[in-house]
Amino acid sequence: MQFVTANGAHIPALGFGTFRMPDEDVAAILPLALKTGFRHVDTAQIYGNEAAVGDVLAASGIPRGDIFLTTKVWVDRFARQDMGPSVDESLRKLKTDHVDLLLLHWPKSPVSLAEQIEGLNALVDAGKVRHIGVSNYNCALMGEAVRLSKAPIVTNQIEYHPYLDQTAVLSAARSYGMSVTAYYAMADGRVPKEDLLQDIGARHGKTAAQVTLRWLIQQQGVIALSKTATESRIAENFAVFDFSLDAEEMTAISALARPDGRIVSPGHLAPDWD
Repeated sequence: MQFVTANGAHIPALGFGTFRMPDEDVAAILPLALKTGFRHVDTAQIYGNEAAVGDVLAASGIPRGDIFLTTKVWVDRFARQDMGPSVDESLRKLKTDHVDLLLLHWPKSPVSLAEQIEGLNALVDAGKVRHIGVSNYNCALMGEAVRLSKAPIVTNQIEYHPYLDQTAVLSAARSYGMSVTAYYAMADGRVPKEDLLQDIGARHGKTAAQVTLRWLIQQQGVIALSKTATESRIAENFAVFDFSLDAEEMTAISALARPDGRIVSPGHLAPDWD
């Protein structure tokens, strides 16, 4: 495993995401992911599976300090009086006294960003959260969050895959010492079917999915979330540390980006994208 260091956080570069994973899938698949070697687990309040994740981690026998655990506060709990109790609920479900990283899940909210950031900082001060970050932020919002926060902002979790150019956000994040955490790396099933990625994979004895995960984590300050409910793909997704892409391959993959490449953009939650 390689790690990304960002504003004091030491984050495994490859994480296991649990978006759209019902409890039964978490119970079946997450133990196998941990056994394979995953130590970065990503969940969220809105996923509805924090308790299932907590059950697996508690039963795993892996020391809590060896797991990097992320969850996210949903937008209806951003107010100061709601955020703290909601995180207490998350900690109970996750069967832990802290999370390693707490994110604001989406930016659109009637609650001011100043109040949201104040709530995150209070949780850091209380020892319930080790690090804080944001998700689905544009460059301007990232800068504002950094300005408002006493504790360092360590990541912006965003949609990022070969079809979506995130150069602007990556550059801004690096200027603040932040990492970028990529979700939807498989572009909703498009990546495995991409001829270029298959061809590059064939040179390395790897799949298109492995090539894409490698492309992500080979970039400075980028963390990739992999997600699967298929047992056979867990080891495949983890086997991305034994090869590297050359500069020409990295550039060719980046050139797949297209203006309509974004997949996730709910109007009531999303910012004006860069």
